[in-house]
Parts: sequence; C-alpha cells; structure tokens
Amino acid sequence: MRVKKAVIPAAGFGLRMLPASKTVPKLMLPLVDKPAIQYIIEEAVASGIEDICIVTGRDKTVMEDYFDYTPELEDKLAATGKLAELEAVRRIADMANIYYVRQKEALGLGHAVWKAHAFVGDEPFAVLLPDDIMFSEVPATQQLIAAAEQHGTSAIATQLVPAEDIAKKSSLKVEPLDGRVMRLLDMNEKPTPQEKFSDYAILGRYVLTSEIFGILAKTAPGHGGEIQITDALRKLCNRDPMVAVDFDGRYYDTGNMRGFLEATIDYALRHNDLGDWLRDFIKAKSQTL
Repeated sequence: MRVKKAVIPAAGFGLRMLPASKTVPKLMLPLVDKPAIQYIIEEAVASGIEDICIVTGRDKTVMEDYFDYTPELEDKLAATGKLAELEAVRRIADMANIYYVRQKEALGLGHAVWKAHAFVGDEPFAVLLPDDIMFSEVPATQQLIAAAEQHGTSAIATQLVPAEDIAKKSSLKVEPLDGRVMRLLDMNEKPTPQEKFSDYAILGRYVLTSEIFGILAKTAPGHGGEIQITDALRKLCNRDPMVAVDFDGRYYDTGNMRGFLEATIDYALRHNDLGDWLRDFIKAKSQTL
C-alpha cells in the first residue's frame, strides 16, 4: 500500500479555547510564528503526502485564504526587497495540493472523516487531527505509513498516557509484534477505569484503508451523541488486521490552553532566533516570582 493522501478534520468549534476561538478558528491561532494547522500540513508533506483534504465548516474560510497566494502582499514584499519573507509566504501555498470539503453539521469526528470519502476513493490514506501536534525527528505520520506499508494493514498512533487521562481518550488492547509496532486487538472510546484495556491511547494519527468509509456510513452515534471514529475502527479491527505504533516523538494536545502553552514554549525554545532569548528570559523571570 502506498499512502499519498491525507485528511485533516478541521471543522470543530474550538470550545476548549474560547473566547480566543470565537471568531478566529482555533487552528489558526499562532503557535510561535505560524498557525497550528501549518505544523500539521508540514508533517504530512514531510511524510510523503501529496494531496490533502481539509474538512472545514462555516467561518473557516480564513484557512483557505492562508494556504493560497496573496498577490498584493507578495508584490509589496518583492518591491521592498523582503525576499526571505516573500519566499516564506509563497512556500505556504506551494507545500501540497490542498482541497476542501464542508462538514455542514457537527456530527462527530467519524462523520468528518467520512465527508472525505470522494476525495480518498479506494486508496489508503492518513488522518491527522490538528489539535495533536507531534514533535519528532521522523514525522509521526511517516512512522505510521512505514508500519502500515510493512504489515499491509491500517495503523494507529499511540503512546502510554497517565492513567487519569485515558477517560478523555481511547484505550487500546494490544500485544507485541515488532519493536514499537504492536498488534491491535480492540479499543474503546473514553472508557471508565474498569472498562479500559490499557494506558495506551489513540493519539491523533491514523493510516487507514478505504474500507473504513463503508463502516462509517453505517456507524450509529456513540459517545456524546456523535459518530465516533473509534467505534468504526473497532469494527474494522474485528474484521481486518490492524497495528498500533508507539511512535517515537513528543505529543502535545494543543486543543486546550495548557497544552497549547506547553507546545508554544517548547517550540519557541527550539526556535533559532528566539530560543536563547526565551531561555534567558524564563531564567530571569523565575528569579523574580
């Protein structure tokens, strides 16, 4: 299987980031010097993805504008000799072939992924949840693609999370297979401590076969009254072999303010122009608190 397409569900309301996300899509909030969704696009491209479908909703057209050319701005930058800035804004529009589809009703993540079925067709594809930022030497999506292609199966990203966090995520039942790749046996959505299979959680990256669309089309609303991708994946797992990849990298949940601030600080500390200044600023600031 060769994975060249990706789906990014981006139609959510951003409720955990209100009031900042009231008029600005949460994924367009700047994480240091670029919006959060750009990190997701860059990860997909670095993983070999060529075509990307962003599932959007109302009031999200600013994302479409961001990944488009801006002739007036580009002419101004060229005329004033700001060639580095010109190259940067042109690169944003040229990173990949980006398509858009509307999720007209907020019916859940499973429904958002299903909306991309015409874009995907019969090909395997990646799903990247934009709240989940992954920092790694080898992109997390690339790690999943490698496992999926090696084993000829769908693949899900996972890591061990604190036991108290499993109730907010999905728990996986796994067994060892090959290094960081595990055989996936079962899963459940937002389980109680008694229901969980393990402290391995699904963390916002998937490589799936197109068979998932037929399952999603018949999946009834589950937890929270929404069509859950986990419920469909559970059915797929019971039918076809699947693997979970304990990916090598750092995971940030930027859908909430604490995770967003943690990612912002860490990425700023890694920034070539800002890192040293911020490190000194934090040290000086901590001495005055």
